[in-house]
Amino acid sequence: MNVINAVRFYVKKFTEESGAGMKILLLDNETKSIVSVAFSQSEIANKEVYLFDLLENQNRDHMKHLKCICFLRPTKQNIVNLSRELKNPKYGQYYIYFSNTIEKIDVKSLAESDEQEVVREVQEYFADYVALGYHVFSMNIPKCGEFNKWTEANLKRTAQGLISVLLSLKKSPVIRYQASFEMCRKLAELVRNIISRDSNLFDFRQTDPAPVLLILDRREDPVTPLLNQWTYQAMVHEQFGIRNNLVNLKGVPGISKELEEIILSAEYDDFYEKSMFLNYGEICIKIKELMEDFQKKSQSNTKVETIADMKAFVENYPQFKKMSGTVAKHVTLVSELSRIVSEYNLLEVSETEQQLACQEDHSDSLQKIKNLIKNPRVRTQDILRSVCLYALRYEKSNSSGLNSLKNTLLERGGFTSEQKDFLNKICSYGGVNYRETDLFLNQNAMAFTKRILKGFKGVDNIYTQHSPLVKDLVEQLIKGKLKETSYPFLGNTVRDKPQEIIVFVIGGITFEETLAIHNINKAYAGNIKIIIGGTYLHSFKTFMDEVNSLVSDYRDRTRPNVRNL
Repeated sequence: MNVINAVRFYVKKFTEESGAGMKILLLDNETKSIVSVAFSQSEIANKEVYLFDLLENQNRDHMKHLKCICFLRPTKQNIVNLSRELKNPKYGQYYIYFSNTIEKIDVKSLAESDEQEVVREVQEYFADYVALGYHVFSMNIPKCGEFNKWTEANLKRTAQGLISVLLSLKKSPVIRYQASFEMCRKLAELVRNIISRDSNLFDFRQTDPAPVLLILDRREDPVTPLLNQWTYQAMVHEQFGIRNNLVNLKGVPGISKELEEIILSAEYDDFYEKSMFLNYGEICIKIKELMEDFQKKSQSNTKVETIADMKAFVENYPQFKKMSGTVAKHVTLVSELSRIVSEYNLLEVSETEQQLACQEDHSDSLQKIKNLIKNPRVRTQDILRSVCLYALRYEKSNSSGLNSLKNTLLERGGFTSEQKDFLNKICSYGGVNYRETDLFLNQNAMAFTKRILKGFKGVDNIYTQHSPLVKDLVEQLIKGKLKETSYPFLGNTVRDKPQEIIVFVIGGITFEETLAIHNINKAYAGNIKIIIGGTYLHSFKTFMDEVNSLVSDYRDRTRPNVRNL
C-alpha cells in the first residue's frame, strides 16, 4: 500500500491518455494540492503539459491549438464553472477527469453544455486526497467540526476522501471505529453506506485476511500534538510549517530571496528522503559530513565546526549551492532550527514536556513549569504546551496547582485570546471525562507497574521518550488484542489478524504518529502494511485552532474550583 504511487498512477494516466500534443492542465484549489504534492512541475512538463491554471480563472486566453486536461473535484461549483467553460471553450479538445464519483445529473449538465462537441473523455480517477508520504495522507481539512460535532460538509468531504483512498488502493476493508466518540461512528457508517451503494466500484479481488479501516478520534490522545518534536521532518513542521511540501521561510532573519520558499519532498530530494526521520543530533552530523566532503573536493581549508560555520560557508561559497543541489537549503533549515533551539531554550522546554507526558513527579514538574514561565527566553506557545500537559495529567488531582500556574501566566502576560481559550478548553476537548484510555498510566495497578518498569529500562533520548497512543492501538490490532467493546466492527466481525491496516484520525494526525507507523512498517518488513491519514496534519498551532473550533462550552462542571483565564 503506497498512496504516493496510487496518486502518481492516476496523474500519469490522465496526462498520457490525451495523446501527443501541447496541453494545459486545469485544476481547482484542492486538486492543485493533490497533484503538486505527488508530481513536480518539470515531471508533468515531460508529458507535454506546459501550462497550469485554475478552472475558476476566467481570464485565460483562447488557445485552440492546445488540448485541455481538467482534473477536478466533483463539486457543484466545479460543475457550474466547467459548464460555463464548455459553452465557450478556450481550447480545442477537453479531457475531463473527476477525483471522485460524479452524479448522473451533473454528467447530463456537462453534456448539454458541450454544444461544440469538444469533450473527448469524461472519467472518474480516485485521487481525492493529498498523499504526503508513501504511508501518509490528509484531507487538508484544518477544522473538521464545531460544537463537538461534524459539520455536514466536512463529514461528506472526509467520507469521499476515504472512499477514494480505498478505491485507489483497491481495498474493500472491514471497518472498526472508536465507540466512545459519535463522530467516529458517523464517519464509519457513511463510509460503509457508500461502499454498499457503489458496490460495483469495489468489485475487485478480495484479500484474505481482509484489510481493516480503523477510525479513531484525536480527542483520545490530546498529548501528542502538544509536544515539541526532535526528528528533522517533524521539527521543520513544528517551527515553520510544511504545507503541501512547501516551507515558508520568509520570516527567517537574513534569508536569501531564493530560499524564502523551499520544497521538501522525499520523492525528489534524496537527502531529505534519507534524513527526514533522523533526530536533531543526527541531522546536524549528516550536514557536517556533507560539508566536509565538499571541502575535500574543492580543496577548501575553511574551518567548519559549528552550525553557524556551515551557514557562513554556504553564503561565502556560491559554487557549493550549485554543486550540492538541494543540500544548501537543508544547511539553511538546520541552521535556523539550531538558532531556534538555542534562542528559545527548547531543550529545557522539551525535557519538561516529556517529563509531564511520561513520568510521575508532580512537585518537580510544577516547579519546572514555573521556571519556564519566569524565563523571558521561553516563548508563550511553549509555556502553553507545558501548562496544557500539566492540566491533562493532574486534572483530577486534589493537589493540582493549575490555578496557581494560571495566576503566574497572567502575571507574565503576552498570551493571545486564542491561547487563553485553548488552555481553558483543552480538558473539555480531551480530558479524562472524555477519554477511555489511561494516557498517563495512573489509574490502575497494572498501569502503575508498567510505568515503573518503563522507568527502570530508561530511554536513549530524554527528548523522545513519548510514544503516541496510535502506536499502541495498531500493535494491539496486529496481535488481535484490540478491544471489541471499545473499537467495535461495523458489520461483519473478522477474527483473523490483519496484514493491511488503514488508520484514519478524525481531528488530524502528527508527524510523531506518522514516524511511529513508519517504524512499525519497517519492523514487519513488508509482512504488515499500514498507512495513516487524518483530516489534517497538525502542528501545535493548527491543533490549537482545531480545539478552539470544536469545543464551545468549556465550563467544567466537575471541577468548579478551576478558574478560567
